[in-house]
Amino acid sequence: MIALSVAAALAVFILYTAVVGGATTQLSPSKLAGHTGHVALVGTVVGPVTGDAHGAGLRFRVKDVTGASKVTVPIVYRGSVPDLFKVGRHIVLTGKLQGATFVGDNDSLVTKCPSKYAPAKGSSSS
Repeated sequence: MIALSVAAALAVFILYTAVVGGATTQLSPSKLAGHTGHVALVGTVVGPVTGDAHGAGLRFRVKDVTGASKVTVPIVYRGSVPDLFKVGRHIVLTGKLQGATFVGDNDSLVTKCPSKYAPAKGSSSS
């Protein structure tokens, strides 16, 4: 009976954290306007990249990964910069919109290599 109670309590906790806690909304630049609070911005870096990530901040712009929208969002980021970070790279950055600029949380920048997730040439996906 005790094991059943513990299992039920654990199930409720897992359901609560999945629905309410710990989840960060992911948005593309074209969907960011008007959002308050912390979100994960997903997009493609467009240049130029200027500034210093450990000083006044690294500055660049991000656009939708799909390229369907012309909207770009200016970014200010302070913290560690992944080795693969460059113009054209897909990124995920958590932070908050302040005015028209998205301010990234310290050390929250993650890069994704699009070619790493694409099927190899000549391979079949079925």
